This record gives sequence, C-alpha cells and structure tokens, in this order.
Amino acid sequence: MDLTGKTALITGASRGIGAATARIFAEAGAKVALLARNRDAIAELAGEIGQNAVAIPCEISRYWEVEQAVANTLKAFGSLDIVVNNAGVIDPIAPLAEADPDAWSAAIDINTKGVFNGMRAALPVMLGAGGGTVLTIGSGAAHRPLEGWSAYCTSKAGTLMLTRAAQEEYGAKGIRALSLSPGTVATDMQRTIKASGVNAVSELDWDDHIPPEWVARTLLWMCGPEADGFLGDEVSLRDEDIRSKVGLG
Repeated sequence: MDLTGKTALITGASRGIGAATARIFAEAGAKVALLARNRDAIAELAGEIGQNAVAIPCEISRYWEVEQAVANTLKAFGSLDIVVNNAGVIDPIAPLAEADPDAWSAAIDINTKGVFNGMRAALPVMLGAGGGTVLTIGSGAAHRPLEGWSAYCTSKAGTLMLTRAAQEEYGAKGIRALSLSPGTVATDMQRTIKASGVNAVSELDWDDHIPPEWVARTLLWMCGPEADGFLGDEVSLRDEDIRSKVGLG
C-alpha cells in the first residue's frame, strides 16, 4: 500500500503498536503526526523518521487537546487523510466490586472518549476534503467479558460501536471506518497483564503474542480498497486468511 502524499495522525505513538505504525506508514510514504503524552518519546521517534514526522504532545481524553493536535497536523502537512485511534490502557485490572472508580473512569476516558475525540476532531476535516480513513484498535474483549477487565471490555465494546456509527453516518460521504482486533500483542500492556495474574490472558507465554509490526502492517493494508469489505466492522488478525492477505508469516 503506497501512502505517498497522505497524512496519518496516530495516537499512542510513543511505543508499541503506535510507534510501529508510525515507522511502517512513513516507510510507505506517509507524513505522520505522532500523538502521545510522552513528549520525549515521540520527539525521539519523529527525529528518527525525519522531516515527514511531527511530534504533538497530547492527552487524548481532553477534546480541546485533540482538536489542537489536528490543527497542528494541518499546519505541518496541509492535510489529514488517516487517523489511527491506537492509544489505550488496560488498568484497572480488578473485580467490579473492588475497582477504583477514578481509575475505571480514566480508562473509559482514554479508551472510548479518546476515540470519540479523535473522530470528532478529524471527521469535519476529512469530510471537507471528500473523505478519509479512520482506523481504531479494537479487541476480542469487546465481545466477551474477562475477569478483572470490566473497564477494558466495556471501553472496547464502545469503540467498536463508534466505528460502526462513523461508517453508518459518513460512509456515503467518503469516510472509511474500520476496527482491528489484533489478538495479544508483545507490548508493555502484556507485561502489565502478565504481572496481574488475573484471567487466562496473564498465563500466556511471551511467544504467544504477535509483534506490533504485524499490527502496523495490517493497519497499512486496511488503508487500501482490499479491506473495503470490512467497512464499519472489525478485521481480526487471528484470521489466517487476513494474515495471508497482509503477507504475515
């Protein structure tokens, strides 16, 4: 997939899936706006990628910051064609009756409201330009409860519905909205899950997790017409047919 001339805004770009996506999209020719709370990490990554990257410190749970990040992206590159709603947290991992209410709310603010903020800030720009692609990192947790993960499961179910809503409302106006359920990925989030010792996911070996680069390459594939059959829906990276189409081992 050639992204030459395209601009992609990526949330949670400081590490893991976000950083891998920034690198792979840039290799495909895209200009990339890197959003994260860790300003040092995204500044370092932008320096690594070069002139086609800009680092924009941002707290995605605050709409005005995301709105300003979109404005800064337009100022830097003149367009916005792709949004990758990647930023997310797993904490709190706790039973419902014991979960800290503030931490639970913060997870919803980041995982669900953060995705809404990204869509809300980017969609008017994309609609004005005739279209664009909105990609969101989903999860199998959107479809079933997992012990200790009430905040995460609830938030991911919400983000999947946001994807469906965006496609329902704007698909006829050039918007492509898709979600990616990657399975378990070898990132810092899995280290947190492992340390918790809660539910079967924490018992997986590190070798059971796929590398973040696989997720990034799938997101790149989802930017093209071959993924149009999944508009308003979810691509599962557990599907061997999808892995084959993307060219993953």
